[in-house]
Amino acid sequence: MSKQSLPQPSSDEKLQKLLSQWGVASRRQAEQLIMDGHITVNGVKAHIGQRANPAIDDIRIDGRSLKLENRPGKCYLLLNKPRGVMSTCDDPQGRKTVLDLLPAEFGDVRLHPVGRLDADSTGALLLTNHGQLTQTLTHPRHHIAKTYRVTVEGCPAAKTVEQWCQGVSLGGRMTAPAKVKILNRKPPALVEVILREGRNRQIRRVAEQLGHPVLRLHRTAIGDIHVGDLPVGTCRELTPEEVEKLLDLL
Repeated sequence: MSKQSLPQPSSDEKLQKLLSQWGVASRRQAEQLIMDGHITVNGVKAHIGQRANPAIDDIRIDGRSLKLENRPGKCYLLLNKPRGVMSTCDDPQGRKTVLDLLPAEFGDVRLHPVGRLDADSTGALLLTNHGQLTQTLTHPRHHIAKTYRVTVEGCPAAKTVEQWCQGVSLGGRMTAPAKVKILNRKPPALVEVILREGRNRQIRRVAEQLGHPVLRLHRTAIGDIHVGDLPVGTCRELTPEEVEKLLDLL
């Protein structure tokens, strides 16, 4: 993990923007940290919309001062998420989250998942403390391709595959075109699906609607970043080349 300098603001900024710029969390996640009472400014719990300046204000996260010397270097991880693990930083029901799977060396880095895989799905999930990158990668306009291997009941006919590729109506709105290819026709069929959008449980909902419910769903790649033979439940740091490709999106 390399430490990167960031210019210190000379004027007040909204707290959620500061937390994102300093790699603590994405803006949305920063808002949640504020609402949950994890952030204080000059000893007082912060509120949404509050502005502060790290040059003069004492901003703390769970009691830890937000200062340049305390700021962790940027960190980018790829996790092969197991089934039954939540793609969140914490879970109100006490279920295991992806953060519980990380080695102890990343315990103080405040990593957060980029997007989500539902609890029953497995495979590639990025984690980082680079808030701006998280915001960019999860914004619909960037359309990062995500590749999945999906086991479904039966075997979709050619006409069904064509319909899946062209898009189907979910909640009154058509899905974006997808790439769908049958890898193994013997039921239950194995299907490769490449999406450039990510609505909630989209593949499961589309497959169900087309008459072929999902039995297993595994994400094999996010853009050019492949989970490969990374053991289930473990993570690796991204290579410099992988990080560079992601930062090119900023």
